[in-house]
Order: sequence, then structure tokens, then C-alpha cells
Amino acid sequence: MSAIPKHVSSMAPRSMPTGQRNVVRSNDSASLWNCTLSPGWSLDEVQVLRKALMKFGVGNWMKIIESECLPGKTIAQMNLQTQRMLGQQSTAEFNGLHIDAFEVGELNSKKQGADIKRKNNSIVNTGGKLTRDEVEKRRNVHREAFEVAEEVWTSIVLLKLDNPLLLLDRKREELKGLKAELQDVLDQILALENSRDDDKDSNQNTFLGSGSKRQRE
Repeated sequence: MSAIPKHVSSMAPRSMPTGQRNVVRSNDSASLWNCTLSPGWSLDEVQVLRKALMKFGVGNWMKIIESECLPGKTIAQMNLQTQRMLGQQSTAEFNGLHIDAFEVGELNSKKQGADIKRKNNSIVNTGGKLTRDEVEKRRNVHREAFEVAEEVWTSIVLLKLDNPLLLLDRKREELKGLKAELQDVLDQILALENSRDDDKDSNQNTFLGSGSKRQRE
């Protein structure tokens, strides 16, 4: 697995005491629960999205895009991966909240019952559409249960991942440079071999000339 960013921050929700389970460490596993990856996502990118959601809040996709921490990712891609991290398809009740999506996902992964239906490990809504008031009530509950302290999310530093297209161009340029260096070395080797052949021919001609001179004498 690729290295996880070494940034270490306390991520304790306001309603929960700071403790071992509420600290994100450099040696954390890729997630606090076994979330699934959307197509095209790496473990490193998921970790960056995790911290971006804490810093900017769920649903603030344009702020994440403007931060350039996840180059190439679209709003639809980030929304889908957030669903998988939360462990549920409905994200409206978390909009604007600065939360650790993996903590919610871990709790959702343990929910059982006849009314719990899942798709890609995410709970799907089988009831009617929630009213605006119902969504707001759930958001307030989640704010108390999961939102990290403001002094924590404002201090989060997001590491910028390389744009894969720019990285590919850079690698191509490096490869072109290496090929040029290799060709230069091959030319030098060929020049040395030709020089040796010339010296050998010259020595041989000198030897033959000396032999002919002795025969004439």
C-alpha cells in the first residue's frame, strides 16, 4: 500500500472525549472500517478526501476542487466516494458538517436489521423521501455526535497529490532524457571501438611494412 500522509491531528468530535479512538495517526490503516473504493480511486486519494471533508465540510465540493488537493476528480466522483466512506447513499443529512466520514461509516457498517438494505456496502434509503425538517433534525444530531472541533478542522493541512496527467508528461520527459543519455553513451562506446580498430589496423600495417623492408634488405 502507498504511504499515508504523515500529518497527525486530533479529530475528536465536540461531543466526545479526546481518546485513542479519536486520533488520526500516521500509521492508521487506510480506513477505520472496510469501505469500498470507487473506480479510479487510490487509498492515498481516499485519505486526502477524508481530510478534505473534515476541513471544508461534506458537500462543499467546489472548495475541495479549488484547494487542488484532488486534481482530476469531479464532483460526481467525490460524492460517490463520500457515500462509500459514510456507508450510506444519502449524504444530505451531513451537508456542511466537518466530520470524519470513516467514523460514520464504521457505525453504519455495524447496523443490522430487516430494514437495512445495502449496495456496495452502503445503506440505501428504502423509505419515503425525507422532508426538509427531517433532514435538518438529522443534521443537528450528526453535528453533536460527529463534527470535529473548529480549531481542529481549521488547522488541517491538505497535501496536494500529483496530477496524473502532469505526472505522466513529466515521466515522458524524463524517459526522453534517459534515452538521449543512453544514446550518448552508446555513441561513445562505438567511437572507442572504432578507435581501437583503427589503432589495430595501423599497428598491423606498420608491422607488415617493417617485414617487407627487412625482406628487401
